[in-house]
Amino acid sequence: MSGSTFNNIFKITTWGESHGKAIGVVIDGCPAGLPLEEKDIQDYLDRRKPGQSKISTPRKESDAVEILSGTFEGRTTGTPISLIVYNTSQRSRDYSGLASCYRPGHADYTFDQKYGFRDYRGGGRSSGRETIGRVAAGAVAAKLLKELGIGFLTYTKAIGPVSADMAKFDREAISATVTHMPDYEASRKAEEYLAKCMADMDSAGGVIECRILGVPAGIGDPVFEKLDACLARAIMSVGAVKAFEIGDGFQVSMAKGSANNDPFVSENGKITKKTNHAGGILGGISDGSEIILRAYVKPTPSIFTSQETVNTSGENIRLQIKGRHDPVIVPRAVVVIESMAALTLADAMISNMASRVSYLRDFYGKK
Repeated sequence: MSGSTFNNIFKITTWGESHGKAIGVVIDGCPAGLPLEEKDIQDYLDRRKPGQSKISTPRKESDAVEILSGTFEGRTTGTPISLIVYNTSQRSRDYSGLASCYRPGHADYTFDQKYGFRDYRGGGRSSGRETIGRVAAGAVAAKLLKELGIGFLTYTKAIGPVSADMAKFDREAISATVTHMPDYEASRKAEEYLAKCMADMDSAGGVIECRILGVPAGIGDPVFEKLDACLARAIMSVGAVKAFEIGDGFQVSMAKGSANNDPFVSENGKITKKTNHAGGILGGISDGSEIILRAYVKPTPSIFTSQETVNTSGENIRLQIKGRHDPVIVPRAVVVIESMAALTLADAMISNMASRVSYLRDFYGKK
């Protein structure tokens, strides 16, 4: 299978299946000397692991990470970093009835059409557990970016029809609520909405917003490697994401140029913008403002309501899915979106070192 490797320099390859022995990732291109311990990675993985609340799957996994290579005495060596997380709570019997039929909303049919064979236990390579490798690698990328003064603020913007009120934004609420919304009242309403979905044996989708802080102007390229295009590719590679936007996003189609343009101003010799409709990126290159992106996540396709489908013989049947599933993917996907943004930006920052002769001259000490 091709397509499991991402990025150009800070490169990752994820591996493993939902019901296999383990899930993992290999990171190649991380600079030497970065302080890195398993706890740094575990903190990120703990944000996505299942079984933490009533609105996530009851599957219990510790998702404990082990660093197999690429570090020595608590620092990266510049060689490939291999990370592994063992699966410990598989219940493959829950999926035995799916070997001969296709689940609506899942990749069962398309996977079969491509490869003529599939691992039907939890979706195999198409499972959300594949994101463990992304998050583990994203933790490393985020730590590298922190060394450069770049940070992330990522949260649930909406679940179903319930949106967080940005006038009531509370950073502490992001980690304190089970929804990871920055608005306690909206979180309570979202939980009520999810309770109704669960009672109806249904599921919900939502929106994740990621704000990237401290990115200098000049990161990204003007044509095919535009920073916003690279971020879009990264975020859209997450299985449940169906739409993506930067800055004002879809709203720009209804705006006038006079309202959409961000005026530049000079303050104390520093060029800034009065507004940020562009979301921190102009012409594919960062403009020094906060980068703001959103991922639109579909409802969990595994619902307990009886659904129409077909079996592998092409016969029309009805299917009622069993097993342990999230009624909403969004809260656990917050860290996945942050991780993909971190991976994209880490690669872009390293690539940018070769954009000017002066950068190379300064690095190698030639005057």
